[in-house]
Amino acid sequence: MLIREIVWVALGAIRANLLRSFLTTLGIIIGVSAVIAMVALGEGAQRNVEDRLSRMGTNVLTIRADQRRFGGVSTADTEDLEVADAEALRNESGGLLTISPEISSRVQLAYLRWNSNNQVRGVWPEYFGIYNLNVEYGEIFDQGHVQGRRRVAVLGYAVPEALGTPAALLVGKTIQIRGQPFEVIGILEEKGVAGFNRPDEEVFAPTSTAQYRVFGGRARLSSISAQVSSPEAMDQAYGEIDRILRRVHRIRPGEEVDFQIRNSSDLVETFNATAQTFTLLLSGIAGISLLVGGIGIMNIMLVSVTERTREIGVRKALGATRKAILFQFLIEALVLCVMGGVLGVGAGIGGAGVLTRTQGWDTVVSPSIVIAAVLFSAAIGLFFGIWPAQRAAKLDPIDALRYE
Repeated sequence: MLIREIVWVALGAIRANLLRSFLTTLGIIIGVSAVIAMVALGEGAQRNVEDRLSRMGTNVLTIRADQRRFGGVSTADTEDLEVADAEALRNESGGLLTISPEISSRVQLAYLRWNSNNQVRGVWPEYFGIYNLNVEYGEIFDQGHVQGRRRVAVLGYAVPEALGTPAALLVGKTIQIRGQPFEVIGILEEKGVAGFNRPDEEVFAPTSTAQYRVFGGRARLSSISAQVSSPEAMDQAYGEIDRILRRVHRIRPGEEVDFQIRNSSDLVETFNATAQTFTLLLSGIAGISLLVGGIGIMNIMLVSVTERTREIGVRKALGATRKAILFQFLIEALVLCVMGGVLGVGAGIGGAGVLTRTQGWDTVVSPSIVIAAVLFSAAIGLFFGIWPAQRAAKLDPIDALRYE
């Protein structure tokens, strides 16, 4: 019964000064809302990237050119990747790898009176299987188109709209790609963002055609995509790619290679590490607001002890123990901080929702961070409320009754 009375007295003191209580908790509200919003942004961005990379296709390795180094020092200019490298990987991997070279650049498209600037990718037919790209209308090109340098194109889902023509009606028509006529033989299904590419807005042509008809005979590839037959063969695939490209590029043992091999999991880990660093940094800054809010609560509680000195003296004269007084002021500090934490959680969730609606950013509010924020607020209340509570508990009743 005594504990219930102490709690009601503490809550009554807070209700008696609602505006001051709210202003006291403002630092806690700002700190908690900032932590919730920052963590929600970080987790939303992380899930967004993971979702994008999962659409790239499973077990996909990307090979890019890199600068050759020896002993950590650059020894040669960047060695270009060429179609011959992709052919060697396809022919010498024993069926372990599905290969497609890639050459790409943004160029101008034209059809009738419509124009559009889009990414054009020169690829092999295997590219569509590697990245799970399916045809909605028409068909994809084959190796015969590649070998014959045929001017055929497969358009991403959104390209027909950019060219002002329904997708079904554009199949079989001729469009201009950088001034060269190309027959549209297929339109892809909607894919969305896949990794760092936007296949819905891209145009795909045979690699050989893109090299000699669109990009003016440029032999250098942007990258080579390699799909591994199974996740268990990933390590073997790394070894095969390294072995084959070392032979093709004539890299002696002990020399560093002039190419990079990356997979989607590497990209996820790199992004997650970066996102966690920024989230921790921003959360640390927000945590400073919590500490400042805690100091503000301690100051107000000290003022409250001074204002209520006579009240404390009366309660002690009527038999209140030091523990009862200590408990009362700790309850006040705890309630103030928990209230601030709850309001901060609401403000943080609301702020994350506003960012999603207005800016289009993905946000994910984790229940664990909500619980942690409220518990941390309570811990701040206890920590910064101890000194004022102890000061109130130690007051001499006679001196307190004489205080004016």
